[in-house]
Amino acid sequence: MTDKRVVDEIITKFLFNTCRLAPRLSEPSLQAALSYASIANIHPRNDEDVEIIPVKTGSIAEFYIEPMLKHVGDIDIMYHYSDELAIPEGHPSPTQLPAEFHNRVRILQIIDSHLPGYVYLLSSYFVKKITESSPYFRGYRPCGSPWPTDIIADLEISRPARLQDKRHHLSVDLVFCVRCLSWPSQAADWPTRHRNYGWPDSATVDRVLSNGCDVVQIAHRQCRQDEWMRKYQWRLSFSRAEIVLINSWMPVQQIVYHLLRVIMKTEQLTESADNSGVSTLSNYHIKTLMLWACEMKPLSWWTDDLSLVRICVELLHTLAVWLTEARCPHYFINNSNLVDKSYVLGITACRLLLIDDNYLSSWFVTSYIRQSVQICPESVSWLFDDVSTTWKLDNAVSAVVDWRLNTTTEVLYHDLYSAMYIIVFCVNAFSVSARLCIFWMSELLKADARLFIYFIAVVYLHVVQKIRSGGLTKNLLRALKVTLSSNYYNKRTFSLLTEVVILGSKCQAQAVNTVNCNRSKLIRLLHQSAVELLTTFRHFEARDFGSLAAIVTTDFEALYVYNYVLTRYGEYQQCLDLSIQNVHTLLNAERLVSILAFPEFLQFLDADIVSLTALTLIVSPECRDNARHSSISQLTLSLYLMTQCQLKLGHSLTSLAETIDYIEVAQRRHKVHFTLNQLILKFIERKLVEYIATGNSLSCGRAVTQVTDDT
Repeated sequence: MTDKRVVDEIITKFLFNTCRLAPRLSEPSLQAALSYASIANIHPRNDEDVEIIPVKTGSIAEFYIEPMLKHVGDIDIMYHYSDELAIPEGHPSPTQLPAEFHNRVRILQIIDSHLPGYVYLLSSYFVKKITESSPYFRGYRPCGSPWPTDIIADLEISRPARLQDKRHHLSVDLVFCVRCLSWPSQAADWPTRHRNYGWPDSATVDRVLSNGCDVVQIAHRQCRQDEWMRKYQWRLSFSRAEIVLINSWMPVQQIVYHLLRVIMKTEQLTESADNSGVSTLSNYHIKTLMLWACEMKPLSWWTDDLSLVRICVELLHTLAVWLTEARCPHYFINNSNLVDKSYVLGITACRLLLIDDNYLSSWFVTSYIRQSVQICPESVSWLFDDVSTTWKLDNAVSAVVDWRLNTTTEVLYHDLYSAMYIIVFCVNAFSVSARLCIFWMSELLKADARLFIYFIAVVYLHVVQKIRSGGLTKNLLRALKVTLSSNYYNKRTFSLLTEVVILGSKCQAQAVNTVNCNRSKLIRLLHQSAVELLTTFRHFEARDFGSLAAIVTTDFEALYVYNYVLTRYGEYQQCLDLSIQNVHTLLNAERLVSILAFPEFLQFLDADIVSLTALTLIVSPECRDNARHSSISQLTLSLYLMTQCQLKLGHSLTSLAETIDYIEVAQRRHKVHFTLNQLILKFIERKLVEYIATGNSLSCGRAVTQVTDDT
């Protein structure tokens, strides 16, 4: 066995053992969900009944693996409007449409152009629901004159094109499309063509066909200089089909696809050749190469004597041949070539042919793996300072693999916490609507049932804020009713939620000045429901991540008791008991979890905490984009509640001095680096010190002012 073969085996070992299944709550997927919410909350044409319907495309939807090296750049989202539908020319009028479509839908006929894959859209007629409750439609009132005067160029809507997330430094590319539920006639041969090796199988083909296609307003590269065609030409998009197909690949095929994209980018073979917008190569050429390879290669080619280096070299050479012959056959459409002789690709083809096994093996070690291990701790990454022998390389790779496997739970917890932040941020930023609730509930039930519970709780807390400031609106009531559509809740919680909706309906039906008592009860029911859901969430969190952090499950219960029951009856002992128990559990923990300091959660607390939170955001603007700096740890919260309850119950000076000791331990042992926690701990410490020194509880009110001055 030569050193070259050993190196290839080590490279394959590295990639197969460090490419794990992508978590459903990865940072890019969360960012995509946030972008979904931002565009789904737009009302096109100022019509609240017409919806924007987004779908994730590109890398974030195609890959089910997560390599160590970042493989998702910009996030791609296509979106269409619920009142427009494209159908192939000659197809009968649709009589039934998915529930996402509007009651009245404009039908646009797809007319083939002189170029394969490119079409025109002809505005033809409308279809309308027969009755409000019926799923069936019928055509009526032709809305256009004959071809070509009503060919659609621009649907005359202000369309978002790009979103920028400053917090994650990710761009979101938005592509407007018109939905087509039918498989296009230009690709009619694809489902039935002969396949020697059984991929894609019949079930996958059926899923592809059931998704239909989309039409996007992009002209063919040869037509972009023509003023008329540049304006009126559209392109068939098979993004939905590609997602289904790529998700059906074996892990080795997904890994190879990722590697080819990295190689082409690193070797600068996918950059723009000039300012004309024509690229030498793009990721779409790589995707097409892979789709054909998966169909044309036997299973044994991918799995027997497995070498990722060999597979990549052979595919790059196939691409070189395509470029030399100026042909890159479209995977779905016959007679459609993705390159032509106007491309200057001879040099690119030569560079690809020069990539052999030795070159690529060296590239993997010196470039790909070295770049991947930058996320590792120094105790692991330093091993790659010297990989001059295969033994040293294998030892370094084994260390990375072990580290990767041992940090899986850590990554999942980080993703969960990021998701919690994005959920609260989204609800707070976009407010609550039935549309937003339907979207998030659907997405979160697919991704993580824990976050589904968390989202509903945040919605209820947000609704409380809105009721207090402006009353219960129809939109808020619709949102509350939507939350009852899931069967996920236990009986007690479902009973509470049902009572919330019934009482909300009664409140909404009455005049504002006659429902103060009912509104107060509604707010309390919403708080109670939210706390039950959040407590359930804490139990899941402790079960799944208790090995990483100390997690108590009664922090929200203590908040609820402090805010409601005890202030009414003047008894703070229950809250104090819960808080003392939590402090004892958390005081010596190396790692803590937090409550996000958003208004939804701060409403349970005193004005002092609200003031300190506002101070944090004013003094340290960077905290606005950093969840850790604007959150309250469970230990800090428990110490705060413990302090407040002891003061209100008139505890002895000895007891208060012991609490000061706890606060000092929290400050010293846990080294709270985050701004809001620092301020709260300092505030309650000063409050207790002044109380003990003067014996006068009135002096405690000066503590927050002094903390502010010191800051």
